[in-house]
Amino acid sequence: MQMPEPDALVLSRRDAIVAALRQAVSDAVIDDPAETRAYECDALSAYRCPPLAVVLPRTTQQVSQLMALCHQLGVPVVPRGAGTSLAGGSMPTADAVVIGLARMTEVLEIATGDRLVRVQAGRTNLSVSGAVDGQGFFYAPDPSSQLACAIGGNIAMNSGGAHCLKYGVTTNNLLGVTMVLMDGTVVELGGPMGEAAGLDLLGVVCGSEGQLGIVTEATLRILPKPQGARPVLIAFDSSETAGACVAAIIRAGVLPVAIEFMDRPCIRATEAFAQAGYPDCEALLIVEVEGTAPEIDEQLALIRDIAQGFEPVEFRESRSEDESRRIWLGRKSAFGAMGQMGDYICLDGTIPVSALPRVLARIGELSRDYGLPVANVFHAGDGNMHPLIIHDANAPGDLDRAEALGADILRLCVEVGGCLTGEHGVGIEKRDLMSVQYRPADLDAQMRVKDVFDPRWLLNAAKVFPLEVSASRRDARPNLPPDAA
Repeated sequence: MQMPEPDALVLSRRDAIVAALRQAVSDAVIDDPAETRAYECDALSAYRCPPLAVVLPRTTQQVSQLMALCHQLGVPVVPRGAGTSLAGGSMPTADAVVIGLARMTEVLEIATGDRLVRVQAGRTNLSVSGAVDGQGFFYAPDPSSQLACAIGGNIAMNSGGAHCLKYGVTTNNLLGVTMVLMDGTVVELGGPMGEAAGLDLLGVVCGSEGQLGIVTEATLRILPKPQGARPVLIAFDSSETAGACVAAIIRAGVLPVAIEFMDRPCIRATEAFAQAGYPDCEALLIVEVEGTAPEIDEQLALIRDIAQGFEPVEFRESRSEDESRRIWLGRKSAFGAMGQMGDYICLDGTIPVSALPRVLARIGELSRDYGLPVANVFHAGDGNMHPLIIHDANAPGDLDRAEALGADILRLCVEVGGCLTGEHGVGIEKRDLMSVQYRPADLDAQMRVKDVFDPRWLLNAAKVFPLEVSASRRDARPNLPPDAA
C-alpha cells in the first residue's frame, strides 16, 4: 500500500519537535523508538510505520495545545482511539505525531431524564453502557470490538454493530461533540437538544475518519433497556438460501433487533474456538427480537413461518439466558476464532439486502478463481458484508492476491447498488477504490470540505482519498518555517 514520502524537513527537526511537545504536555510524550512501535499500525496490521512521536493527553485543553503546536510547526497529526480500525484508519506516517485518546476515559455527565450521556472520546464503547446499566439504560451501537474500541474511533468511522438493524449506527445515536480543529480551535457541534439550526456539521464530522478534527468529548443518546430479548438460530444447507431468507424477513416488514449471518468456514472455526453448539450446516442466521413476552412470541412466530418456506436444517429458539448466551457466543467470538485459520483481511462492503443471494454466490466464484478461502460473517439485516479473505502473509504474493480479491468483492458491492464501506471506514484499505463509487466531481466536493477544516492537509495523511487525486492539495502544504520550534 503506497504511502507519501515523509516530509524531510519535519524529520530533520525531530528533536526540537519532541522537546516542544514535552514542554506542552510534559508527562504524555512517547518518543523512544521501541515504544512508538506499539503505535505503528492498527488492526490492519499488514502495513506498519512507526510515528515520529506519540502524545497521550487527558483533556480537551491539552489536545488543543498540541494541535496548535503541530499546526505552527507544520507537523502532520494522526488521531488514534483504541487502534481497532480494520481499514488502516489510524496508521501513522514517519513524520506524524499520533495524538491518542487512551487516557481520556471519563464519564462527564449522565442525564437519564434527557436520555443522554456525555463522555470523553477515549472511553470504550461497552463501558458507556456499563456506566448507565444500573439506571436501566444502554448505548445501542455495538461493534464486535466493543470491549476495546473507543467512542472517538466509533464516531470517526460511523461504526455500527449487530444491533444496528433496529437502532442504527453511530450517527443515529450521536447528539453532539466537542472537536479540536487542526489549528487548536475548539468547537461544539450539536448538543443535548438534538439537531441544531443551519448546516448539519455534526453529520459531516461523524464518519469523517479524522480528516476534519479530533473529537475529544461526545454526547450520546441512551435508551431504556427492553423488557426482554430472545434470539433464534436458523440453519440452512446453502449460503444463498440463508441470504434469501434474510431478504424475505425484511420484505415482510418484521424488524428484528439483529440478523447475523455465518457460513460453514466461519461456523467450523468458531465451534473449534468457542464450542457454542452450532449445527452442522452450510450457513446459519442468528435473529434476535425484543419487547414484552407477547411481542417476542408474535415476532418469532412470524419469523418461523417465513423461515419454513426456505426448508431450514434447524430452527432453534432460545428458552433461557444460558441458551441465548450460547447462541451469541460463536458470533461474538468469530473474528478471534478466524485468526486460528491464518491471516485474513476483513472487508465491509454494504449491499441491498435483496442482492444477498447473488453476491454470496459471486463471492464463492471469486474465491475459487483466486484460490483463496473466503469466510462470511456479517450483519445481514442491513446488508453489511464482512467477507474474511484467508491468506498467508508470509507466502510471497499471497497478500497481493488477497487484496486484489478484496478489491473485486468491493467493486461487486458497488455494482449491485451498495457502497465500499458500512462501518469500518475507508482508511488506506479502500482509498484507491473511492473512484469506483464516486465521480471526480464528488471527490472534489468532499476534499473541498477538508480544505475548510484543515487547509494545510495535516490531519490523518494519505487516508480516504486516492493519493493521485489528493496529491495537489497535499503537495501545496506550506513548508515548515526555518525558525519554527
